[in-house]
Amino acid sequence: MGERDAREWRDQQRQAVRAHADTDARRRAAEHAEAAELVAWFVAEATRRGLPTTRLAARGYDGRGRYRTGLTGWYVDRAETRAVDVAGRFHLLTVPGGLRARLFGVDPQPSPAPLVVGAGGRDGESIPLRTLLNRLLNDGTGEPGSTTRPAAPRG
Repeated sequence: MGERDAREWRDQQRQAVRAHADTDARRRAAEHAEAAELVAWFVAEATRRGLPTTRLAARGYDGRGRYRTGLTGWYVDRAETRAVDVAGRFHLLTVPGGLRARLFGVDPQPSPAPLVVGAGGRDGESIPLRTLLNRLLNDGTGEPGSTTRPAAPRG
């Protein structure tokens, strides 16, 4: 293989990697947009139904400590590590923790909501965000069999 062939091969490889990365970025952006729509629908529906909110707390990375936040909203998982605030933002509620966090609280920043919660996790358990949000609406209102409420938007 000559110098020119090697250079062309490297250029083709770079272009292929760049194209793959661009495709992956577009896919992730579309998934985040769909998940954001789901979260917005959930907040509107929870508000309409009068689903009670709670003051959200974050947990330390080690799982031991609980830390105050300035957020109000709904936990979307049983572990209370993911939540949606009343402004329609998705939060991962795990923080570094420590004495400062214990004294002054924490300010977890919103993150893009995933369409599948827990995907890629070590325990292998994952669940669609739509299912979690519908479950929360049903459990929170005591209307599991009602057919009069709108369903979560389909993506």
